[in-house]
Amino acid sequence: MMDWTDRNCRYFHRLMSRRALLYTEMVTAPALVRGGAVHLLDFNAEEHPVAVQLGGSDPRELAEATRMCVDHGYDEVNLNCGCPSDRVQSGTFGAILMTKPELVAECVAAMQEAAGDVPVTVKCRIGVDDQDPAQVLPDFLSKMAGAGVTRVQIHARKAWLQGLSPKENRDIPPLDYPLVHEMKARFPAMHLSVNGGISSLDQALEHLEVMDGAMIGRAAYHQPYDTLAEVDRRVFGETGDTPSREEVVLRMEDYTGRHLAAGGKLAQITRHMLGLFAGQPGARRWKRVLSEGAHKEGADFALVREALPSREV
Repeated sequence: MMDWTDRNCRYFHRLMSRRALLYTEMVTAPALVRGGAVHLLDFNAEEHPVAVQLGGSDPRELAEATRMCVDHGYDEVNLNCGCPSDRVQSGTFGAILMTKPELVAECVAAMQEAAGDVPVTVKCRIGVDDQDPAQVLPDFLSKMAGAGVTRVQIHARKAWLQGLSPKENRDIPPLDYPLVHEMKARFPAMHLSVNGGISSLDQALEHLEVMDGAMIGRAAYHQPYDTLAEVDRRVFGETGDTPSREEVVLRMEDYTGRHLAAGGKLAQITRHMLGLFAGQPGARRWKRVLSEGAHKEGADFALVREALPSREV
């Protein structure tokens, strides 16, 4: 979800669910420790609970990056062992770490020592390239458990580091939900979440009959209201009112005003809101008005109000 789940996106998503755990884009440990890009860790207090996802493979560097994340107040530090992009392969992190479980165990042990009481978790694939997931995944989880990790998010696809692009790796390798479900039976003491191909809250709830958690990426981004608005009620049993789509929009006004006053652009916020009315009357106009106007000089929240489907004439 790099370039997608930035702080503006997360603030917007938080308005639809108070309880769902939100994740940052992946931030690389070298960027923080060697590059001094600590600004990449900035987030809004309203985003809690929020987890930061780190990329890296050097235990000492990851430990230092973890300390930075904890100092910033994150609720969880997650090590990415699932991203298949060329960039992460060249940096020896992401999905290629599925071939180096001993190194991952060393990394998470160092991260946990640096994290104190803040949980350190791992996101992984079921395997890469010619690996046999039925052998690789349980071995990987066993080594994570041995290193003290109690929570893992499993993307139920292999990553093909040779021959497929990052985009193709999100769709072409077949999903193996039964294998992931089997891992919950084999590792009952671990909190295991399933990820990959979950396109609706209904589908997530089906997984939750077996798994401890369900991680939703693209569906939550492209159909945020349909995916998130009922999470608190249907997953966590809360009884409060569910905000309407228009209420969600209007609750973005103060935040947008602060963003613009600080020198930000309207499009930096509205690009994350385009799918809010997906499948609803007026959705096409909502997207068109924002897409065409939000990048223009001086664009402000008045444009968002104008785009609201309920304001169509």
